[in-house]
Amino acid sequence: MTADRPSPAVVLLSGGLDSTTVLAMVREDGFTPYALTVNYGQRHAVELEAARDAARRYGAADHAVIDVDLRRFGGSALTGPEPVPRPGSVEEIGREIPATYVPARNTILLSLALAWAETLAARDIFVGVNALDYSGYPDCRPAFIQAFAHLATVATRAGVAGRPMTIHTPLITLTKAEIIARGTALGVDYARTVSCYDPGADGSACGACDACLLRRRGFEQAGVPDSTRYRTPR
Repeated sequence: MTADRPSPAVVLLSGGLDSTTVLAMVREDGFTPYALTVNYGQRHAVELEAARDAARRYGAADHAVIDVDLRRFGGSALTGPEPVPRPGSVEEIGREIPATYVPARNTILLSLALAWAETLAARDIFVGVNALDYSGYPDCRPAFIQAFAHLATVATRAGVAGRPMTIHTPLITLTKAEIIARGTALGVDYARTVSCYDPGADGSACGACDACLLRRRGFEQAGVPDSTRYRTPR
């Protein structure tokens, strides 16, 4: 990567707090970001508009929005009629794989990112997975990322030719508070991001799902005002 020819990088962008922070970090590090958003039939589709907004605000050279309807398979409260779990406290999160787990979601998303990266001749893919403040999803763990990175090496022309891609997970060991502090320093406007698994038609957050509880605690611990519109009071 040079100052006059920054390297392209594909960034998986959901429109949520984590992925928007990653996009800002990628821009700050001097890459040319190409944002990829997947509409997989999630009930929190309001995040798609947040992703479009983030791609514009944080300098994506291109923003691809791809439809892959995982509702056809079911198996998740995020794509089906099952109620979104509302744990009583943050401490209850992550004890088991929750109903909001979407089968193979990150495998599918990273595969799409891999395909686009290869056509762009990009050597870098960024994803905002986190192994600390997360809901117990198996495809957010370092073991999954390492396995996918190996797959990328053996499954692509670039990898076989000795130009393997790197799967970057800059948030994987950070707490939500540390992520918010980093993003705030980069000027991220978190009021324009969407984390809630069950938002209202007006985009307001439920305030009680895993994502909302983790988001609330993150702002409290970071000492940063939380401008999220929650339907459920504290």
